[in-house]
Order: sequence, then C-alpha cells, then structure tokens
Amino acid sequence: MLMTGAKILMECLLEQGVDTVFGYPGGTNLNVYDELYKYSDRIHNYLTSHEQGAAHAADGYARSTGKVGVCMATSGPGATNLTTGVATAHLDSSPVVFITCNVSASQLGKDAFQEADVIGIMMPITKAQYLIRDVESLADSVREAFALARSGRPGPVLIDILKDVTVQKAEYNYLPLEQHYLNGSLSGLMRRATTSALRMPEPDREDIRKLVDMIAESEKPMLICGGGVTRSRAHMEFREFARRLDAPVAITLMGGGAMPGDDPLSTGMIGMHGSQASNRAVDGCDLLIAVGTRFSDRVALKPSTFARNAKIVHIDIDRAEINKNVPTDHHIIGNARVVLAQLNSLIPEYDHSEWKRYVFSFPRETEYDAHSSSLSPREILSTISDMMPEETIVATDVGEHQMWAIQHFHFSYPGQLLTSGGFGTMGFGLGAAIGAKVGNPGATVIHVTGDGSFRMNCNELATEEYYKTPVITFIFNNGCLGMVRQWQELMYDGRYSATILDRGPDFVKLAEAYGLKGARVSNVDELKTAITDALHEYEEGRGYVIECSVAQSELVRPMVNGGTHITEFLLNRPGKGE
Repeated sequence: MLMTGAKILMECLLEQGVDTVFGYPGGTNLNVYDELYKYSDRIHNYLTSHEQGAAHAADGYARSTGKVGVCMATSGPGATNLTTGVATAHLDSSPVVFITCNVSASQLGKDAFQEADVIGIMMPITKAQYLIRDVESLADSVREAFALARSGRPGPVLIDILKDVTVQKAEYNYLPLEQHYLNGSLSGLMRRATTSALRMPEPDREDIRKLVDMIAESEKPMLICGGGVTRSRAHMEFREFARRLDAPVAITLMGGGAMPGDDPLSTGMIGMHGSQASNRAVDGCDLLIAVGTRFSDRVALKPSTFARNAKIVHIDIDRAEINKNVPTDHHIIGNARVVLAQLNSLIPEYDHSEWKRYVFSFPRETEYDAHSSSLSPREILSTISDMMPEETIVATDVGEHQMWAIQHFHFSYPGQLLTSGGFGTMGFGLGAAIGAKVGNPGATVIHVTGDGSFRMNCNELATEEYYKTPVITFIFNNGCLGMVRQWQELMYDGRYSATILDRGPDFVKLAEAYGLKGARVSNVDELKTAITDALHEYEEGRGYVIECSVAQSELVRPMVNGGTHITEFLLNRPGKGE
C-alpha cells in the first residue's frame, strides 16, 4: 500500500506493539504529529513540559516494563534537549528508540533554522544512529532500530528522519514482529545486523565448566549482582545461583531489585557508599563472581587492590566490558539468564556458614541519629516503606537522597527501582516516575528526590497533573546540594562553594500552582499524616508533593573516597569517622 513516510512510521510503531510515545512537536516533525493525531486511538502521545522530561519518561517506561520506550522530538534544540536523557539511558543500558526529524534534504548542512548534526551529537551515546534520507528505507530502518535497542546489551537508538521524507510516499507492507529476525525478510542492512548485533552470544560450555570447578575449590565465595541481572530479568536464576552457592551477595546501584535487599544472603550496596559487610566481604573473599556489572569507579574504587585476595570472574553480555576496568581471572560472555541457568544445572548446593558468619558480623545498614527539628533519612524511608504498598515503584534523582533510598528500601523485583547510575542525572526521577506510572497504571509510584534535583525538572508536575498519572514526590530538603556539600566538608575543609540553596521556591506552593496538593513536614507524625492524605489523593488520580525537613549536617554513611581501597572508610557511624 502506498503511504507517506509519516504514516509508514506509525504503522511500523504498531508492528512493534507500541501504544505509548512521549515527546514534543516542532517544525520538522509536524507531519509526524499530524499522523500521530490520526492514530491517537492506537498510539497515545504524552506531551511533556520539556524534551528532557520526555526522554526520562520513555526511559522510566522501558526500565519498569521491560519494553522498548519511544520518545519523539523536533530538530535543533528539540533534539539537543534529549541528549542528557539519551546519555542516561545509554550508560544504564535502557532500551529506548529516540525519533527526531531534521530539516529537508535541500537545507541539510546549510545552517538552516533549527538545524543540528544530531547524528554526530548522538553517536557516542547510542547503540546505533539512522539518518533517513529515503522513504524507501524507512520501514526497515525502524524495524532494525527496535531490534537493536532490545537485543544483546540493551540501549538507546536514534532515528533522525529528514522532513521531506515524512511526506514522500513509498509502498508499505506489513511485517509481523515475529518475522523481523528472519534472514531474507528484510533489507541487506537488516540481515547483517541480524547475524551480528542481534544475535545473542551463546556462552561457551568450557567456560561454564571452568567456573563450576572454581566454585568447587572456593571456601569464601562472593557474588556481585549488577544491572545486567535486572535488564535481562535474570533475577530468579540469580537468586537460585546464590542459594546453591550459599554465598553473600553485594548489590550495585543498578542491581537493585534483582536480589531482594532484605534477603538473608544480601550484604547491601557495594562501593563508595557500600555497606561494611559488602566492602569487607569483597576484600576478604577468595572467589568473586560479578554478574552484569561494569566495575565502575564507584564500585571498584581502586582497581589495583579490588578483591585483592580473590580470583575474579566476570559474567557479562558485552565483551567490551571484560578487563576494561578490573583484570579478571576468568570470564563468561553471554546473557545472564542463560549463563546462570546453565550454572544452576551443574553445581550442587554448598554450605559456607563459617564464611557467612564472618561477613554478616559487619553491619549491612547504616543507623542515623534522630534530630529534634528535622527528620533522619531512616525515619523518612522507614515510614514510607511501612505505609506504601509492598511493590511500590521507586524513582529517584541523584544525590544523598538516592544513596539513602538504596540503603534503606529493600527492592524485591527488577524495575522496582528506577535511578540514574552511570550518568548520575539530577532531574531524572520525576520524568521516569511518570513513565513508570504510564507503563504500570495499577502500580503505586513514588519519586524520591532532593531539593537540588527537584528544581531541575519540577515542570513535569504539569504532565503528571494533566494526564492523571499520579506520583507521590518526597523531597529531602536540606537546603543545599547535599552530596557535593558532603565532599566539600570532607575534602575541601568546609568551603561550601555554590552549594547552599538558601532560596525559593516554596515547594508546597509550587505543587499547588500545578494543581496538586503538598505538605511540609518535620517529624514522623506529620509525615504519616501527609502520606495518608497523599494516598487518598492518589486513589483519586492526583499526585502529591511532600517536603521533608532534613538536617543540613546529615551525611551519607559509610563513605570511601574515590581511588582508595574499598575498606578505607572515611565515614562509618554518625559522629564517628574511621
């Protein structure tokens, strides 16, 4: 059937099962949005307040549902406003297809109004980029983009369509999703991708057997649960593996939910703000098996001494991550779900009780002192945890509140925690929470943020209110950029340069300006009352903002300075450095 490029795009989205897009219209994508209007009964568009909010919403949708998120923007500033969201998805391996439109072919490269080299800008932060100059290539390019986004190590892909392509016509033939991977069914470009990037690497059987032997020789095994376990939804296989091995499990920031935080084998978070149990166990183990993690500088703080007494084994789908940051003694390339299933079929059940007694003699969580005029992080998070439904989805921003949330919430399934790990994006949380609510309409979704992060993209309260996608926002307000201030206190002799936020807005009035209710609380009783009110509003389809007063002196504990050995704690217990 003969169709315009804009209509072919809509049909290709339907092929992928897409019923939700987040985005913002503009001059070059008007034809696409005009066609989207005609498809509004099948594809719902969420108009956000800013393109960055759309990017984070598509990302949160993808992380929480396991589907591919879709985000649209116009050329120039519309496309460049996406870059922070694209990079966030890239570093956390989140599958999102970003669709932008550029100027017409006759204007390309001539500094036309709102023109930018979007392909060049996005190249380092996407898995693949497509500049569509010919309507004949549009359908197969869209199919390939989605296949690449979800295959192997997931990640964002960019499709940049010239404006004149959206009005040009070509024959479109419907192709069922199950046929997209079949050789010969698509273009030569797609077939090449199918045989390389789209093919799931099969783990080597000898590599599997070697690890089985290493496990048999180990007396003090340790596991690290990374984001790859979450992305591949390999949580059940990982949990069985941990139980068979009877080994303590440290969890990375991105691994939250893959291994329950309150599991008897969990030692809590690892790394710069990792628990004593996690960091000391990694330092003392004789076999460290890391699954789906990058060994980032926030985990392997000093690579030369990381797990210095252990043989290190790395299981990852991306060969490029092997030996990139930490030298390994053995590695297995493959999907975590597949690798772990094979290991589980080969290893017996072990008993490492003595080793576990040593590891769990160290604390897994941090205690925080109570304050008379403000709330402690533990008080806030414990109250939220007690009053919210058990499977509540939690989106965070970046900073002290993020670390406190990871320390004290016990996430129990993949996609329950939405946080920016690799890129550390302040302003990520509200957009991600909205995307999660859209993708999981029956779930309770909360947004944990700081007063600095919330300022970044608080305009998305308008999106939340308009579309009746309620989110309960908890602001940890300590009147400063807390994490940066913590570094200034510890490493810069208390010179608090540009980190004190002694200015507006009034967050409760801000919520009211967007048509939402809000409350300011400074003790547990006030917090409980506010949560009760917020849950009532939530049932009516309305969001809520709760501003929690936190002492400016409150720090994230423990803490290990970057570049130092993983057990060299700067901070441990309140009021006592180590």
